[in-house]
Amino acid sequence: MSLRIGQGLDAHPLVAGRRCVLGGVEIPSDAGPEGHSDGDVVLHALADALLGAAAAGDLGSVFGTTDPRFRDAPSSVFVTEALARAGSPKVVNVDVTLIAERPRVGTHRDAMRAVIAALLGIPVERVSVKASSGNGMTGFGRGEGVFASAVVLVEVP
Repeated sequence: MSLRIGQGLDAHPLVAGRRCVLGGVEIPSDAGPEGHSDGDVVLHALADALLGAAAAGDLGSVFGTTDPRFRDAPSSVFVTEALARAGSPKVVNVDVTLIAERPRVGTHRDAMRAVIAALLGIPVERVSVKASSGNGMTGFGRGEGVFASAVVLVEVP
């Protein structure tokens, strides 16, 4: 067995009147991430990290941004497919960081951890979700968008 690390990043602007889904959890907000799918930057970054750990491409090259099958799709489909393309490795742990002034995600953190753990088939204790406001720096810190980074450690044969 060997260990491999994958890193994924994603960012989307916030759009008024759109559902806000982060980490597979719908969060009450007056704006949500723009995107072809549900715009969930947390799960997009996670899928990208899984693909990276397997050197199996990236989110854009694997799924594209115009495929009608993914129009308004839940981003869990990307995580599930990325896991399969990565050869269904054993996920050791996941660390996600979200940078956004809004929406505030602190009260939703445990729900996000549970969704991610269920998608990956691992105990919730192996999933970390952290958030930072961005302190007014960049568009993310001014509430104009959301940014997520995900790192995964996987064990492969």
